[in-house]
Amino acid sequence: MSDSLPHLTDRLYLTHTGAETDLIFRRGVDLPEFASFPLLETDAGRAVLSAVYADQMAAARGFDCVTILESPTWMANGARAEPLGYDKAQLQRANIAAVAFVADMAGAQTLISANLGPMADAYGPAAHQDPDIYHDYHAQQIGWFAQTAADMVSAYTVNHIPEAVGIIRAAQDLRLPVVMSFTVETNGYLPDGTPLAAAVAQVDQQTGAYAAYFMVNCAHPDHLPPDFTALERVRGLVANASRCSHADLDNATALDDGDPAELGAQLAALRARAPHLNVLGGCCGTDARHLRAIARAVLA
Repeated sequence: MSDSLPHLTDRLYLTHTGAETDLIFRRGVDLPEFASFPLLETDAGRAVLSAVYADQMAAARGFDCVTILESPTWMANGARAEPLGYDKAQLQRANIAAVAFVADMAGAQTLISANLGPMADAYGPAAHQDPDIYHDYHAQQIGWFAQTAADMVSAYTVNHIPEAVGIIRAAQDLRLPVVMSFTVETNGYLPDGTPLAAAVAQVDQQTGAYAAYFMVNCAHPDHLPPDFTALERVRGLVANASRCSHADLDNATALDDGDPAELGAQLAALRARAPHLNVLGGCCGTDARHLRAIARAVLA
């Protein structure tokens, strides 16, 4: 369905990247290093992951939305998977199997997104300032994704320009559609203080505007910059249920699932002001309740 990517249509796309908090806090699953991809190694793990994706697809079907299934590979890059004991060959198999897993679940009106995360802490400072370092690093995982049925590659929770540029260039090398999702702090800026609009513009300038579109994830709607709805290159928001800062969420021992109806109303208001904003979903603290509330409010 790569000819039906969100920037090619105004339909509502419902996605979800809050699976880890859903698994840990609602379903009682242990996720060492916050990684969900190792669950695919056991029948029990596959079953609980299937349940998360099934809930997402049911929410989308209930409102006749297209759904984007993100592979559980946000932590499946070399540095982040090393503490879990994965060598390169094992990690390659895990990435390919993870995309195949969600592709096998896909039905009508479904896009398969190969999900990747940052090289290091999504909320910490940049480890490097050279995009080529990130290009070479992420090219490995993106190359594995190129061997799968993924419709696109989506980079989530990226927090600085050099890594975004490197990721996009690596996807461009293989002519894969790529989506870039930044995260912002409670003040609406990237963690290094860069305004979101400046980050998008600089990344586009350095990559020939190759990214299909941009997004923001792992941020509550209250944390978005005032000009958010004016940024036409930003077509997606995958929002936290909680208003807490990233630091507070990292240290949380209980789930803050916010108010699903309120979150839905906030995203619907943003969509009303910015019709190009057509990829919506829930990040930390969210589950199928939030997805249904978002779709219900947006499509009311």
